[in-house]
Amino acid sequence: MPYAVSQGGWIGLCSLLIFASVFCYTGFLLRRCLDLSPYLAGYPDVGQAAFGRLGRVLVSAFLYCELYAVAVEFLIMEGDNLTQLFPLRSLSLGIFELSSEKQFVIFSAAVMLPTVWLRDLSILSYISAGGVIACVAVIVAVACAGTFEVGFPNHGRLVNFHGLPIAVGIYGFCFCGHAVFPNIYASMKDKSRFSHVLVACFLICALIYGSIAVLGFLMFGDDSESQVTLNLTRGRLTTNIAIAATLVNPFSKYALTVTPLAAAFEELLPIELKSRTFLMWGTLIRTLIVLSTVIIALVLPFFGYLMALVGAFLSITVAITIPCLCYAKLFSDRIPLWERAFISLVLAVGLGACVAGTYSSLREIALNLST
Repeated sequence: MPYAVSQGGWIGLCSLLIFASVFCYTGFLLRRCLDLSPYLAGYPDVGQAAFGRLGRVLVSAFLYCELYAVAVEFLIMEGDNLTQLFPLRSLSLGIFELSSEKQFVIFSAAVMLPTVWLRDLSILSYISAGGVIACVAVIVAVACAGTFEVGFPNHGRLVNFHGLPIAVGIYGFCFCGHAVFPNIYASMKDKSRFSHVLVACFLICALIYGSIAVLGFLMFGDDSESQVTLNLTRGRLTTNIAIAATLVNPFSKYALTVTPLAAAFEELLPIELKSRTFLMWGTLIRTLIVLSTVIIALVLPFFGYLMALVGAFLSITVAITIPCLCYAKLFSDRIPLWERAFISLVLAVGLGACVAGTYSSLREIALNLST
């Protein structure tokens, strides 16, 4: 988040608030679509109800690509932060040079691979439940580092138009939860309170993101790294606490992120393989998915730019474009003129952010690959 402010300036934080409001609104639209029929249980079901088989395929493709990209980000995050704790010497393997970050990417994938093989992920729920505590721990650790060690000397620019699209992509990534909204809605005892839950969650998330953005940028300014933990002084207690808290989430959620994608591939197995050697083929599929995420993490170790790309192209599409289009199609004869105009405005803003953020992040990735 501090890195996003360094890219877009303080005015970019307006995008954070705008996205929080718009994503929350499209969450309401998604809920209305789900209420149309008891047979609409998941996001792909809504896509199929609105646009047929093609809608289901496109929605599923965007959801799985987003999950896959998040899994890659988890590996990059683990590699960067473990290097901050235990820096290693570069390892030369012929024409390949493995930096400390890349060695830890491979190590992290090897450690998390057995969790991907699990069929019952409930064992990870206890670790995953600590995610909220981990987020609070990071904020407290960074605040303590700023108060007692670094200070808050930086003020920064109001706006940086060159880096603003990157910042918009990162802010878009922050609220990419629409893929699980239907599941949460279906599991609620009192579904009438879903709207209140949605508003509360977006307010809390915006507060957490905004807090760490302001704290981190006041501390490190334009020198902010793509992850605030990489700016903290090595060896300090606050640094170790922040990094340890950061490392917990990827370890527990990598398997949760990869499993839906693996399950989709397993569904494509022929019936005879499913009945005889399903476990073996399923394990192979999951291993290959993990291996592919490792390769991409090694080739594209650009945490901030990759997050901006995912946020701009995938998250905005999943959270703005698709809900608006599905709602407009399913309720075409019941939408008042003012709401139709507002949805058109939301779609235009989403499309502009998607195009600008995708182009800028791809350009920066290409530039970094060529250097």
